[in-house]
Amino acid sequence: MSAIRMAISELRRITAGRLPVLAVLALLMIPMLYAGFYLYANGDPYSRLDQVPAALVVDDAGGTDADGKAQNVGQDVATELTDSGSFDFHRVSAAEADRGVRDNVYTFAVTIPRDFTAALQSSGEFTPRQGILVLTTNDANNYLARTIADTLTTRVRESVAKEVGTQAADRFLTGFSTIHTRTQEAADGAGRLADGAATAHDGAGQLASGAGELATGQRKLLDGAQQLSGGAGELATGAGTLATGAGTAASGADRLSAGAGELATGLGTLRQATADLPAQSRRLADGARQVADGNAQLAAAGDRVAQESARLADQLDAADGTIAANLRERGFTDEQVQQALAALSTAKQPLVDGNARVQQVSGQLDRLGSGAGQVADGAEQLAASAPQLSRGIASAADGAGTLRDGATELSGGVRKLSDGATQLSTGATALRTGADQLVAGERTAVDGTDRLADGARRLDSGTGELATGATQLHDGLASGLDDIPNPAPGVREATAANIGDPVATRDVAYSQADTYGAGLAPFFMALATWIGGYVLFLLVQPLSRRAIAAGQSPLRIALGGWIPAGLLGVVQVTGMYAVVSLLLGITPVHPLATLALLWLTSMTFTAIVHALNALLGAVGQFLGLVLMVLQLVSAGGTFPWQTIPGPLYPVHHVMPMGYAVDALRHLMYGGELAGVVGTAVPVLLAWFVGALALATFAAYRKRVWTATAVKPELVL
Repeated sequence: MSAIRMAISELRRITAGRLPVLAVLALLMIPMLYAGFYLYANGDPYSRLDQVPAALVVDDAGGTDADGKAQNVGQDVATELTDSGSFDFHRVSAAEADRGVRDNVYTFAVTIPRDFTAALQSSGEFTPRQGILVLTTNDANNYLARTIADTLTTRVRESVAKEVGTQAADRFLTGFSTIHTRTQEAADGAGRLADGAATAHDGAGQLASGAGELATGQRKLLDGAQQLSGGAGELATGAGTLATGAGTAASGADRLSAGAGELATGLGTLRQATADLPAQSRRLADGARQVADGNAQLAAAGDRVAQESARLADQLDAADGTIAANLRERGFTDEQVQQALAALSTAKQPLVDGNARVQQVSGQLDRLGSGAGQVADGAEQLAASAPQLSRGIASAADGAGTLRDGATELSGGVRKLSDGATQLSTGATALRTGADQLVAGERTAVDGTDRLADGARRLDSGTGELATGATQLHDGLASGLDDIPNPAPGVREATAANIGDPVATRDVAYSQADTYGAGLAPFFMALATWIGGYVLFLLVQPLSRRAIAAGQSPLRIALGGWIPAGLLGVVQVTGMYAVVSLLLGITPVHPLATLALLWLTSMTFTAIVHALNALLGAVGQFLGLVLMVLQLVSAGGTFPWQTIPGPLYPVHHVMPMGYAVDALRHLMYGGELAGVVGTAVPVLLAWFVGALALATFAAYRKRVWTATAVKPELVL
């Protein structure tokens, strides 16, 4: 009997009757029901998260932003959450949210605390603290809901951080623009300061030069004042000498006046007593000679007074030029010099007038001396010529009257000269006192101009350093100005947005599952294929007892036992594939290759379950279930297989389901085929051949009947 005939015989056996047919149909539907319902239920759970109830507590008190505007970030976040439709959010109180999460009324709760906005704004006040979003979960409600809620709050945190970071960066860049503007103004001001400092430096240089010249001139003025003081002292001394001489001259003039009066009286008496003229002529001659000698002395004294007065007047005239020159050297104007000279002229006018009278009196004294000599000669002649004496006496009487008048006038003039000399002495003394005060003032002025010159030099040096520093400041500010960012408003906003959200992700998918269900389809289709192969042997007999009893070839017996399950497995996965692709809309990129791989996978899995059942019976059937569980946890159907515990790594690398899952992913999503599919197909074929060899070995062993084979201890 051939393997085909054995398979046909087995198929007839399991379909003989209505209930067996229904049982076969039920077994055929198990993979499509398992994979179909599971993938249908989990096709796109994220699209229905808006049906998941969640509590939203908003206690944020808000705050004021940098522009003084009211801001409540918590309310904005709450609005964003409710408008997003991500969950069925209910805005409730904190107590209600806590109670609802505990009682499974709400899957989780998001709480925005009272200081949320204030915390986000705290960095601007240099008291930084983080804004806290409180996520309250209860894994007793649902574990995955907590994971999804974590993802949601992470997105909210990233969104808020992006907005806050963008605002902070915009204020930061705006501050740079303000700094740039202020630095530009500072650079312009430093430029103006440098120009002003340079001008001040030039002016300070001129001031220092002028102050030096002023100090030099002031010293010359001090020298002139000292000379003026010395000249004023000499003038006071001369004026005193003049006053003394004038007093002496006044006394002589008084005596002259008295003598002239006596002479006139005597001549009158002489005129009356001409009888005694011869006897008295000698006495008269002697008296006249004495008078002549006295007049000569008086004339000599008058000449000396006149000479001294003239010399003093000349000195005063010469002093006018010296005083005027000294005053001009000390910076007095011509008008001030003329006023000083006019005052001096007024002061010395009495002296000038007195000098004129002295010169006049001196001339008169000279004439008086000459006349007295003539009188003496005449007296001699009178004595010699008495007869002519009478006439001479008359003439002498007249001359004596004239002399008396002149002497009187001379006495008045000399008296005036004495008064003027006294006034000149007083004025000269005052002039010397003023000159001494001028010298003291000039010394003070010299000290002041010296300090002024020293200060001007320091000012010149300081303004030079100021000009240099201001220039360096301007150059430094102008040089640093280019290093200060000053973006245009559009660039600033774009830069702030980039700083607030510096990293963007760009998904590059070589292959992609459209939905969550599509992502799990390869795993659950492979798992359903194993389950389908496993349940087939609840009806299908692993080995034909008749063929074993007839001594058929073990390989033929093994093939005859596997072919019915293999064919039914192909029908199972074909129906499953139709449901997944047509009803659920999970369309593979390589549909025919996917179907062919499912066929190969089904044949391999049925061969493995067949070999276990053929070799071990009920124990093999249990081992098939154990292998399904091991592959369920090690195939990497949900999480990457690298996340499984280390001891399960060998299971993943050895068992066929992991290879089938990887191959289905690449065929369904459009991934690279040569590597994974080129590895999965040989592995599946190797397992198929190995399972067939094991089944052949089991058929070989079954040729020897044992007591346990006739009556097994456990039948499933």
